[in-house]
This record gives sequence, C-alpha cells and structure tokens, in this order.
Amino acid sequence: MARKYVVLRSLRAPADLTRGAGLSPSGVAVGTAPPLTSVGVEVLDPRSAARARTEPDFECAAPSMPLKLIAPFQAADAPAPVVNGMAWGIRAVGADSSPFDGSGVVVAVLDTGIDATHPAFAGVELVQKDFTGDGNGDENGHGTHCAGTIFGRDVNGTRIGVARGVTKALIGKVIGRNGGASEHIASAIQWAIENGANVISMSLGIDFPGYQAALQAEGLKAEPATSIALEGYRLNVQLFDRLAGLVSAMAVFRQPCLLVAASGNESGRDQVPAFAIAASPPAVSEGFIAVAALQEGTGGHRVATFSNTGVAISAPGVAVVSAQAGGGLVAFSGTSMATPHVAGVAALWAQKLKADGSFGVRQFTTNVLASAVRTPLDPASEVDAVGAGIVQAPQH
Repeated sequence: MARKYVVLRSLRAPADLTRGAGLSPSGVAVGTAPPLTSVGVEVLDPRSAARARTEPDFECAAPSMPLKLIAPFQAADAPAPVVNGMAWGIRAVGADSSPFDGSGVVVAVLDTGIDATHPAFAGVELVQKDFTGDGNGDENGHGTHCAGTIFGRDVNGTRIGVARGVTKALIGKVIGRNGGASEHIASAIQWAIENGANVISMSLGIDFPGYQAALQAEGLKAEPATSIALEGYRLNVQLFDRLAGLVSAMAVFRQPCLLVAASGNESGRDQVPAFAIAASPPAVSEGFIAVAALQEGTGGHRVATFSNTGVAISAPGVAVVSAQAGGGLVAFSGTSMATPHVAGVAALWAQKLKADGSFGVRQFTTNVLASAVRTPLDPASEVDAVGAGIVQAPQH
C-alpha cells in the first residue's frame, strides 16, 4: 500500500559553486558551497520506496507519522506560580539576574501557532507559517503559552518571559485542528533554519499509539500493525537524527541553531506500581536536547511525576504561568512548559556567545548543557530523569 513518506534528498552543488563563490539555498553568499538537502513528502509504495533508496540523491525516508501535543495539565501539588512579580521558573533558571535578554537572537516555536494580538508579544516581529492548512493563529493556546515563556513581555506587572529582548520569532504552526504529522515538523525545521533561527523549540512528539491504531483502522491485524508502526517509529528517529546532523553541518554556512524538544508526559511516578517512560521522537533523536520537567519538593526541585526519562537537561515544568490565548495569563504543567525555559535560556547564551565572538554550534551546545546545576535539585534525583540538571542563564 502506498503511504506518504518524509524524504531527505541531497541537492548536489553545481560545479561552478567553488570556494569563495558558493550560495546558500536562499542565495546568500558563503565561503564554500555546502551540501544542500531538501525535505519533501512523496507517496511511495514498498517497491518505489526500495527503489528510492538506491537513487544517488537519497539520504533518508520515513513514513509520515501523526504528531501529538505534549498536552499540559495541572498538578495537585503545584508551587505558588508567581513569586515577587514573576513566574517562579524565571528565578529558578537565573534569568532574573542575567545581564542578557536575548537581543539579536532569532527563536522559532513549532507548535499550535500563536495569538499575535496578545500583549505579551507587543513589539515582536512574528513571522508565521502554517503547515497544517488551518491558517495562522492559535485555536488551542499551547503555542501561545510556550512562546510567552520564551520571549513574552511582562503582562499586568508579571514577568513571564525568560528572554524578553527577542524581537524576531518564527512561528511554525505544525499542529492544527486535525493534529499534525512528522512531515510538518521536518518541513518546519528546514523553514526555520532557512529563516535564521538560532533556537528551535518543540513541545510535541510522535504519536506511536495513534499510528498503530490508524493502521488497524485500515484493516491490518494488531500484530502487523504494531510491526509496521515500530518500523515507522525507528525510521522517524533516524529521520530526525539526519535532520539534526544537517542543522549542525549547515551552521558553517548559515547560523548555529539549537534543537530543543519536550521529553513527554507519559510517566507515572505517582502510580502503583510506579513507572517511567522514555522520551519519544523528536526529543529522543541524536542532536536534539530532550527536556524534563521539574517541580518544587521539600528536598529541592525534583522531577515531575509525569516527566519522561532519557533527557539531557531539565527546567521548571509545573504550574508555569504564561500567556493565555485570548488574553491574560494561565498556569500549565508539563514538559511542554519546561522546554521553552530551556529555549529561552539558550537565547540568552546565544546573545552572550555572539558578543564574545565565539558563537559556533559546538560552543553553543556545550555552554547550554554545561550551564546546568544539580545543587537546587533533590539529592535523590536520578541522572536519567533530570539529565545534567536544571538549565541556568549566563550571569556575566
């Protein structure tokens, strides 16, 4: 049966693009013509998929799998959401005392869109692109909340944004009324890179159960549907691995960019028996920074009961106050709320590294990950659950 595949293909640079005379895909002059790669969607049956893999420009292909929001919720033991006029996570990541505000850094938020009329985004150039067919805007509110935590201005005297100096943001709507798919996120990553993103924030994940159920709805029995879904999952992990590698390689010709993604909310540390689920794509893929959610506890910040494992770093993710679509503020909990804290802090590090003249992809990644500290965490925190620790903003 023919299915939609997300296909990465190499676009070989023309022979006349030599050192000193290269052009990026957008026509920007570069020192050396880079290997170019396109993200496309092709309908392939098993035979044509096998044939495509033998073509010289073929890089990688994966079936387009459904995406789902890493949906927020309210935790019963949430801390006070606002302390001394700011969302509690602002101080927890050190953004309140940082001399940096994200000025000159371009941030991309790939989510449900944004409420561009919200006062939190006054003065920010919002470049919107809809990948779902629903049109721009945010009917869900998830993307608006996440964007507010990254770069939102103060609302009614309450600070919600980590990087309040960001003046340009790329808003890719990849999940709409009918959900989304991995083809949307792959295309949106390429779009964000081509439009200058230094940080890409993604609070979403591949919906494996949804894909398996869709295959069964087509008439497949549970066993083959599960097998096909597992292979699709594997290929999507590989797809995002390759995309991340492309983003890193293109930093020489375009700009360094950090890919930040939520680990997911499927764990049940408060259940009997307790269990923890591993992060899903794209967060689990090589080259992405997978983020865990933290909440306050008696012994210090601890991993939220719902937060998935296998992460690189962690951030506040319980009772996070940010912009509400339609106006005002609202508190949500989830790794979706932790991820924009890391994205915002990354914007502060990007500003600092630019000022220092050391803004390279390796330095960028290293500084963000190395900023994490474990001292505010509960001593019982496991590395697999919180990664290197809670992300911290640069202080000088």
